[in-house]
Amino acid sequence: MNILVTGGAGYIGSHTSVALLEAGHTVIVADNLCNSKAETLDKVKQITKKEITFYQIDVTDKVSVDSVFSNHHIDGVIHFAGLKAVGESVDNPLAYYYNNIVSTMVLAKACQKYGVRRFVFSSSATVYGDNTVPFAENMNLLPTTNPYGETKAMSERILTDIVKANPTFSVSLLRYFNPVGAHESGLIGEVPIGIPNNLMPYVTQVAKGKLEKLRVFGDDYPTVDGTGVRDYIHVLDLAEGHVAALDNLTEGVHIYNLGTGQGTSVIELVKAFEEANGIKISYEIIDRRPGDIASCYADASKAKQELGWVAKRDVISMCRDSWRFEKNNKE
Repeated sequence: MNILVTGGAGYIGSHTSVALLEAGHTVIVADNLCNSKAETLDKVKQITKKEITFYQIDVTDKVSVDSVFSNHHIDGVIHFAGLKAVGESVDNPLAYYYNNIVSTMVLAKACQKYGVRRFVFSSSATVYGDNTVPFAENMNLLPTTNPYGETKAMSERILTDIVKANPTFSVSLLRYFNPVGAHESGLIGEVPIGIPNNLMPYVTQVAKGKLEKLRVFGDDYPTVDGTGVRDYIHVLDLAEGHVAALDNLTEGVHIYNLGTGQGTSVIELVKAFEEANGIKISYEIIDRRPGDIASCYADASKAKQELGWVAKRDVISMCRDSWRFEKNNKE
């Protein structure tokens, strides 16, 4: 199939582009490069030995999006493009609501205009709010703690309502947990701008000497060691989950958690990194971060049952692959 991947030059989008190409699909990428680089797509081509069509556009721009759809016979859309920093969304909510929600509406409208019936949406476990773990797809969603999470929940509702009005439209809502890791080639991985918001790139930058020490937000949560527990999933497993969702998509709305189903605390992840790479990570405990919850991990059984997908890579692999990419990354 010809698949439009929005945000395809980003962290998850680039790894999913690799998985799509390796599965035999054709990839068309749309990305405004606000948080990514075009060179990443050259590395995707290097890994796969296959070509990608690239449009440097903003998918909130209806005219630009229309030109892409009119230039190609598109069979499906995987929509990653969006702003994604939780803290920044609190400081600048209008940018998040506009970018993340308008882009979803513009793309969905283009799909309707051009008869594209497959739509895979990059959602987040953030939509569960502070629910009871493990998070399952049939739970009632609680209010999220930040505008970023609200944009994901709203986009889910918009796509669900579109399907109600257009029953032949097929939507898969993929709720990610915590993507980490990198491609085993070391060519592509997570490249945050400025000080990382996510744990793993912060750890790798401490290991590299770019940052002095890791800041751990709180050690008084009701968890195994007092630090926050999250479901870390290798980005390659996550990418393969998108291909499975796309290939198995049928009419209606389908919601899947993409996670391992296991929680790992911040300190456990640090220790795993030290074990995987033989490097000591300095850290300090500081106050809790507003909006953080104690534990967040998936019930991933639905994706296994309906898509035949399971996360295969362990935390040690995540740590090893993350460090390989960081060592290769010249920035």
